[in-house]
Amino acid sequence: MIRQLILLLGFAISLTGSAAAQSIAVKTNVVSDISTTLNLGIEASLHPRWTLDISGGYNPWTFAENRKWKHWIVQPEARFWTCGKYDGHFFGIHILGGIYNIGNIPNSVCFLGSDFSQLGKHRFEGWFAGAGIAYGYAWILSRHWNLEAEVGIGWAYTRFDKYDCVKCGQLNESNVPHHYIGPTKVAVNLVYVF
Repeated sequence: MIRQLILLLGFAISLTGSAAAQSIAVKTNVVSDISTTLNLGIEASLHPRWTLDISGGYNPWTFAENRKWKHWIVQPEARFWTCGKYDGHFFGIHILGGIYNIGNIPNSVCFLGSDFSQLGKHRFEGWFAGAGIAYGYAWILSRHWNLEAEVGIGWAYTRFDKYDCVKCGQLNESNVPHHYIGPTKVAVNLVYVF
């Protein structure tokens, strides 16, 4: 997975031609950091108002009481900047994909046809792919540092295996399809611009 992410990031850099000033940025999503997800993003200039952002995250941890939030995700996004790249308002269109192994997380959330409360009693293991749109804003902090906030909504298709018992792992349902509609991106990025 890490090798694939590095290849994808290398591809994004190759699209930019030369690495002129203000053409490449490296970032970390503080929201993902708080959720213990290791993450990295790279954004490359394609045109004076267009950039390509490729972000990825990886969470390999199992927490106390066998709580799982294991996953990896890759999320490329084309961005249009209303003023200039890496400054002010931007709009994005993104795709996303990954795998997950999540369970034993007590909650009571039901949202747009997705019953997340089942995560408290079951474990889900599967893959997902989808697309969405986003809006964000970037603040210039200094010559090389920016702060960026972004929210995206969209659709994702997933197939998963559902296990009755999060500790014993007895299979309840297999290859279950599900369509998700809702937030696909929430980010507060700390950005270093080259």
